[in-house]
Amino acid sequence: MSLQADFESAAESVKKLKTRPSDDELRELYGLYKQSVVGDINIECPGMLDLKGKAKWEAWNQKKGMSKENAMKAYISKANELIQKYGK
Repeated sequence: MSLQADFESAAESVKKLKTRPSDDELRELYGLYKQSVVGDINIECPGMLDLKGKAKWEAWNQKKGMSKENAMKAYISKANELIQKYGK
């Protein structure tokens, strides 16, 4: 399978986890996903009152500079780790 196909498969599998991962794990996945699909962050940081939006922005911003290919590989690895941990 290609990297893109593996990535899409991992993204679908993560949606079917039996147990919800921790917020930190979800933020890590989100940052890697956005870096894989969009690349470096291209939006302004949300305001202080948008806690969820700010957390997501920070997770994505931490991946700045990572290539889309490396982000996909890291996402697949993290997704597989969560699938092992929580089952699907």
